Amino acid sequence: MTNATETQTQTSTQLPAVATGVAQPLTDSSPSTSLNNDRSSREMSKAEQKADPSSSSPTAPKPQREMTKAERRELQEKQRAEKAALKGQPVTISIPSNQQPSATASAAGPSTENNASGSAAKTKQQKEMTKAERRELQERQRAAKAAAKTQPGPSGAAQSQTAAPRNVPPSPSPAVQQHPRSGAGGTHRKLEAARPDGLGGADARGLRIFSHFGTPKPPPTTKGDIHPAIVRLGLQFAEFKITGANARCIATLMAFKTVIQDYVTPPNNTLSRHLMTHLSPQISHLVAARPMSVTMGNAIRQLKLEISGSDIDLPEQDAKNALCQKIDNYVRERIIFADQVIQETAGSKIKDGDVILTYARSSVVEKVLLRAWEDGKQFSVIVADSRPMLEGKKLLRVLSKVGIPCTYLLLPAIGSVITEASMVIVGAHAIHANGAVFSRAGTALVAMMAKQHSVPVMVCCETYKFAESVQLDSFIKNELAPAGDIFDAFPRSRGQEKLQTTGGPNLALLNPLYDLTPASRITAVVTEVGVIPPSSISSIPLALGRTTI
Repeated sequence: MTNATETQTQTSTQLPAVATGVAQPLTDSSPSTSLNNDRSSREMSKAEQKADPSSSSPTAPKPQREMTKAERRELQEKQRAEKAALKGQPVTISIPSNQQPSATASAAGPSTENNASGSAAKTKQQKEMTKAERRELQERQRAAKAAAKTQPGPSGAAQSQTAAPRNVPPSPSPAVQQHPRSGAGGTHRKLEAARPDGLGGADARGLRIFSHFGTPKPPPTTKGDIHPAIVRLGLQFAEFKITGANARCIATLMAFKTVIQDYVTPPNNTLSRHLMTHLSPQISHLVAARPMSVTMGNAIRQLKLEISGSDIDLPEQDAKNALCQKIDNYVRERIIFADQVIQETAGSKIKDGDVILTYARSSVVEKVLLRAWEDGKQFSVIVADSRPMLEGKKLLRVLSKVGIPCTYLLLPAIGSVITEASMVIVGAHAIHANGAVFSRAGTALVAMMAKQHSVPVMVCCETYKFAESVQLDSFIKNELAPAGDIFDAFPRSRGQEKLQTTGGPNLALLNPLYDLTPASRITAVVTEVGVIPPSSISSIPLALGRTTI
């Protein structure tokens, strides 16, 4: 009993010592002291490894359970970087310092040691780089390779670039423009390095926001079964030898007539079904040369409707002749006869002594002015024009040839003569369902100035140019005109080489071909069905008894 009491007493006296041992200083002999020492030693080893990362072996990382999530991610990134850096390099054998080298390794000599030291230096460099720096290094290397391929030179120079040390990052090529952002800059540098002229990114940066515009393209390559008439027409479209909505539409329909006449229906097929498939690559070739106009789209849609409704019992040649006849009827009724009606209607609005202001060149406006002059009316014309196409010169040449008094000026000077004009007559590339006029760039400025000075604006447009879509501005859909040289006709006060505007590294030429004039700036639209306000454009198909334009 006494022994049990003594044992209980000793136990009760030891418990307070253990409980209060946390707050009291412990001796070296206690278990908690050894635990704290082990913990402090691990923390010191971690600090040493962080201070000297080269001392820690990359092949023996610390256990995964002791690492945080960020440290594990960093370790994985380092391992991926090492694998990417060592990919494509010769395999080197690293011998630990505590082992003797084998006979094969010793026979290799100093070259093996140099390779090993270079690989270790590169590995260490890759480990010390952040993810963004590694990505930027890779982009510079790719850009330098692309620039070396595009720049012609002797083979020795290429070999000397290839023989450069691998552990030294290559210097960026002069053709590569540095970008402060590593993410978007990589793609930008690749695009600039791929430029064959090596001029850099001013052009690319300036036109990137307008990349959805239809840019002038080189002549398209022939892919598939393309008719020679379509190939020839595509070249004329790409070189802007055929311009104007009416001219392009008529040329397209005439080329399709040739395609239809040369078409032969394959066995076990019908013309109404297989001809649609045959025309699809022809249309794609024309679109590749230059974006399709609204007039071409409406005409092609009507042609497909006629093909699908052709009688399958007709002989092939009769069916082709019927389709060609319908194409001729479309051109005659929707374009030629429509222009004649517009000439009479718009010509009746011109009085003696009027001053007509027009912009650029429209084939319909040209016919209206010539018809009014033939009717004996005395008036004068102010032709406003703008670069780069200067289409007003063609109109000026035609009008002055028949004796019409004309005044020629450029668009910036329109404010000086707008008060002298009694009427503004312009053409249109298309008219949208909301009444907005899509026409040559600069028409909106002329209409705005006329509206400000209470000058009526009359638009001459055929009904087949009406579009069922709604467009609010000219940025949604547009086309770029050929650049050319804007100083081509400038006085030669300086040398021609000093007036050149192409080839500069910090120069971007932008020539939108069309702009959008709001319906509020237009007084009336003259069509073959009469003079209507712009707000009534959407009711034209119903008035004509059609379901479509």
